[in-house]
Amino acid sequence: MTHVSVVIPCYRSVQTLPALVERLLVVLPTVASMFEVVLVVDGSPDDTWEVAQELADRHETVRALLLARNYGQHNALVAGIRCARYDTVVTMDDDLQHPPEEIPKLLAGLRPDLDIVYAVPYAGTHGFIRNLASRSLKIGLSGRFGEATGQDICAFRAFRSFLRESLDGVAGPHTLIDISFSWATMRVGTVRVNMERRPVGQSNYTVPMLIRHAVHVMVGYSTIPLRLVTYAGLLVGALGAVLLTVFLWNYWWGDSTLKGFTSIASMISLFASAQMVALGIIGEYLGRIHVERMGRPTYIVRERSESHGPRLSTAPEVNADTLIRPGVGVHER
Repeated sequence: MTHVSVVIPCYRSVQTLPALVERLLVVLPTVASMFEVVLVVDGSPDDTWEVAQELADRHETVRALLLARNYGQHNALVAGIRCARYDTVVTMDDDLQHPPEEIPKLLAGLRPDLDIVYAVPYAGTHGFIRNLASRSLKIGLSGRFGEATGQDICAFRAFRSFLRESLDGVAGPHTLIDISFSWATMRVGTVRVNMERRPVGQSNYTVPMLIRHAVHVMVGYSTIPLRLVTYAGLLVGALGAVLLTVFLWNYWWGDSTLKGFTSIASMISLFASAQMVALGIIGEYLGRIHVERMGRPTYIVRERSESHGPRLSTAPEVNADTLIRPGVGVHER
């Protein structure tokens, strides 16, 4: 059996975290000779940290990290992945939508020829609008991962721990670990699993947040918007050349009367709109460069909590500080 680290970003999960950990502690001994559960509390405003601390004090295989503020799910995952001790890492949500009982399927699907496996639900676990928005975002990621797996990216994943080296260059508040993984490997697979509906509360990912996330993906990890602006400029320029030819033709044949004011005004508005859109897209790129140059940290660990009982592993603990290269902009205290 393998050694497994389960990393869980936690936010407003007071009601679900105890049940999730208890189910994990039942499942993991059946598939791993050594294991740990890493709870990363992402600046949750409720009592999630106190619950995570209690679980870490009660169980030797549970560790808890408290981030200094809310940095976002992927930033919290980076913190947990860097602290993971074992050679296989499983990430999952804290809301019980990802059943711990499906982890054996993920680990079985992580064959020797694969580096990362995503869990694919048999059916959508959200409403129609949310599923549609999420699906559209995943289609946008297909260019990075390939059509076969790009649309199946999920927060419920298992991967080999060496992939965290692709996170060494991660800096700033905008982080997407799946994009980083795509730069490290193309050996990606999927496994069909049963997903459960969220038993309590509502998802923090709303449709507007998914739209912002899509913009972040397109602007932060692709030059496609700039290319589209170029193509749009060429198209508008060609249209303008056609209109100029028509006007010159009419003038050449003696039609010098002032006509078509409406069409001319419409074309001016079209050109102005195209220019403003182009400036907006360029501004998004410049803004991201400005934000990255500000040196904002990916995360800061405020506090740690883990059992002081005997260690269950002889594997050396990975110190997050040793994984941070100069210029990464990640600090712990």
